[in-house]
Amino acid sequence: MSWFESLILGLVQGLTEFLPVSSSAHLRLTAAFSGWKDPGAAFTAITQIGTETAVLIYFRKDIGRIVSAWSRSLFDKEIRKDHDAQMGWLVIVGSIPIGVLGVTLKDQIEGPFRDLRITATMLIVVGVVIGIADRLAARDETGGRHRAPKQRKTLENLSVRDGLIFGLCQACALIPGVSRSGATISGGLFMGYRREDAARYSFLLAIPAVLASGAFELKDAMESDHVSWGPTIFATVIAFASGYAVIAWFMKFISNKSFMPFVWYRIALGIVIVALVTAGVLSPHAAESAG
Repeated sequence: MSWFESLILGLVQGLTEFLPVSSSAHLRLTAAFSGWKDPGAAFTAITQIGTETAVLIYFRKDIGRIVSAWSRSLFDKEIRKDHDAQMGWLVIVGSIPIGVLGVTLKDQIEGPFRDLRITATMLIVVGVVIGIADRLAARDETGGRHRAPKQRKTLENLSVRDGLIFGLCQACALIPGVSRSGATISGGLFMGYRREDAARYSFLLAIPAVLASGAFELKDAMESDHVSWGPTIFATVIAFASGYAVIAWFMKFISNKSFMPFVWYRIALGIVIVALVTAGVLSPHAAESAG
């Protein structure tokens, strides 16, 4: 992998990680359209450490409260009633599905799931799902001619059941094209949560899964001679910087804007990929992964 490739791929990772458009799909597509080798699942996982570092910094106050309350709740039963302590447990519970499926489906994630036909299908299908969830949320928020606005749930209402459903939605993002934020936020909207709360929990829920995945791939990469460490680290730093800017923008955007621009973008991109693969312009299978 060249330094220029790492710059572009790092930017793509940072710009798309937190938007409901699938960062793994865009990394795969950027390489395919540019004629580069597929950066691979390991590169994606390692550069995600950069974007998750941005999450840790942006939400540092929330994370600090949650970790502190959760730690104290291990020894003090009274503190277990505190919302921040409960959030700590709910993030752990919500992380179980992706942890189990990530290990179980590792070979599929690094192989068959990276087929561009699957990516295109997921872009379109999940795009439609996000669109439906967005319309339901908008209907509750604005009400209607004969209906008053409906109060949506906040993270204060988060239960173990809802945490597991959020976690199952996040696990779907193991397939390129799904989008971690898109799946978890739309899942939250279907369960009746406010946009901002669904997004906040989505970002917090991603921290254990992404850091664990990154550490796992980092361990394997250190035992391999096929990793270009300089460009990979550079891409991770770029992903951190661009990712932090996107989080700040996205959290403001979702407070009063619709997800429909992302929905139409996903559907259009999926259709273009299907057309190009069908015409033989793009190969559906990944080229040999870049080192």
